[in-house]
Amino acid sequence: MDIHIYDTKRRKKRRFEPLDENHVTIYVCGPTVYDRVHIGNGLSAVVFDVFVRILRTVFPNVTYVRNVTDIDDKINARALELGVPIDELARECTDAMHEDFDALGVLLPDVEPKATGHIKEITTMISSLIQQGHAYEAEGHVLFYVPSDPNYGSLTNKSLKDLIDGARVEVAPYKRDPKDFVLWKPSSPELPGWKSPWGRGRPGWHIECSAMIREHLGDEIDIHGGGTDLAFPHHENEMAQSGCFNDNPDYVKYWMHNGMLNLGSQKMSKSLGNIQTVQELLHEHPGETLRYAILSGHYRQNLKWDDELIAQSDRSLTSLYQALRNAERVAGESPTSEAYAQTKIADLPDEVLAPLSDDLNTPRALAGMHELASKLNVSTDVKEAQSLRDKLLGGGWLLGLLTRSVSEFFTQDASVGEVEINRLIDERAEAKAAKQYDRADEIRAELRAKGIAIEDTREGTVWKVVKQ
Repeated sequence: MDIHIYDTKRRKKRRFEPLDENHVTIYVCGPTVYDRVHIGNGLSAVVFDVFVRILRTVFPNVTYVRNVTDIDDKINARALELGVPIDELARECTDAMHEDFDALGVLLPDVEPKATGHIKEITTMISSLIQQGHAYEAEGHVLFYVPSDPNYGSLTNKSLKDLIDGARVEVAPYKRDPKDFVLWKPSSPELPGWKSPWGRGRPGWHIECSAMIREHLGDEIDIHGGGTDLAFPHHENEMAQSGCFNDNPDYVKYWMHNGMLNLGSQKMSKSLGNIQTVQELLHEHPGETLRYAILSGHYRQNLKWDDELIAQSDRSLTSLYQALRNAERVAGESPTSEAYAQTKIADLPDEVLAPLSDDLNTPRALAGMHELASKLNVSTDVKEAQSLRDKLLGGGWLLGLLTRSVSEFFTQDASVGEVEINRLIDERAEAKAAKQYDRADEIRAELRAKGIAIEDTREGTVWKVVKQ
């Protein structure tokens, strides 16, 4: 099966052809851990989680690396503000990130390197760049000399003339060119630092990823991913460093960038102070609903994040679980999508697989899930119902949805269990048959008080959990 992805550098959708058909390599920039991750961080994590699931379905071996930036000026400032050790803050925030991503159904990467564990690799790369004339030392700093790279700006389609001196880059008198960026900087006594040929100091942000990619995936990789906010300057600078170090500006075959979440007319970011953390949202909504909301938009487009999006996602997700519940009368008890993690590609639903293989079109994949659910709702043949259910759950695994049992989903917000719900529904049916309508109404009211709404249909009485 062919996979097509939009390559930021080539500015077009391309058929994915890995360097090695037996081993795909992908690196994605993870968060800087100085606070709880926000839902924008969650978007990138969810998007690439789905993409890696597709890769693992098609290729025999995939190595997925998602780093943790655990040394950064923002971490240093936050730790000083809180009065806690910097490494302790980074460790606690990394643990919190794992907790939040797990709630969103994000699987762990194969490797999760930390910048602080790669100081030797970082200084080795910097030394080589100095020797090649691509970097220089100045007043305890080491800087990359941007004019030395004729390909600089090609990732984001910027020429050196187009770049505004000092834009998102610190202007300093010791720079040969205002666009030069830091590879190594000196550390004062209260800040973390490591010995180096240029004195005690710490690495710049961009060189950290270059070193971790080389250490864990090699000099060439298939895919580099991250948010569009990282394309410039972070990924542009990464490409310059690694491209010059390897003498290969195409050391990444495909660059993928996800769009941003918007609150109103502004993108969500900590610097703007308009974030919603995953932790805060989880107090109000299940992680699976938040994941569905993220997947409802195409990953390359900005997504408007608001209460209506979440509410609609909750309704849509409920309809998928309702189809599974309806099918239990015909096909038997339903497993969760986790049971389909090792399903062969030939057995996965084309309604979901085809859109996902076409530049990760999750809105069309979700539409395919609802097509399957509609067919499942009206199926009365055992084998057909089981086949449709299996396809729905297989698609659910690709998307990271339908991870709960039907019973768990429909009783998550209720103050009563499924056995008791069914007992009361049966008692109500007996009361109606005996024309004890007052008692039947009392049972309906009792269930409603417990967060359960019931509806009489031609197929029988169905129930669902409702907000109190």
